Amino acid sequence: MAEQRTAPERTTNTGPGRVLVVVYLLFAVAATSRAGVQIATKFHEAPLAYLLSALAAVVYIVATVGLARDGAFGRRLAVICCTVELIGVLAVGAASVLAPDAFPHETVWSGFGRGYGYVPLVLPVIGLYWLRRTARPA
Repeated sequence: MAEQRTAPERTTNTGPGRVLVVVYLLFAVAATSRAGVQIATKFHEAPLAYLLSALAAVVYIVATVGLARDGAFGRRLAVICCTVELIGVLAVGAASVLAPDAFPHETVWSGFGRGYGYVPLVLPVIGLYWLRRTARPA
């Protein structure tokens, strides 16, 4: 009887994926803390910037859950979050560079993530790459 080989289970939360989950978790904590303090103490100064930081925080939290959870639902959640994050950092980054007066205070995504060492620009690309690399074969 021939032994049938199956492809190894590919998960998003093992190996380098664990590092990705930790980085997303760190950004979730950082963005949530930053947005919380900004909204609580000086919301009137730059409401758009602070609400965008809060949106970034939510995206990082949900992406962390999706990457850590694995499975079809977790994977879909992570793909959506990484895509929204990439669009957000590109849109907010471009807007903050082209119309700096509209952003009197920085957001997580301002200047393409300049305040965070441009990690917000690179992180969703790495996340989407990892999700594609660990996709289950058809």
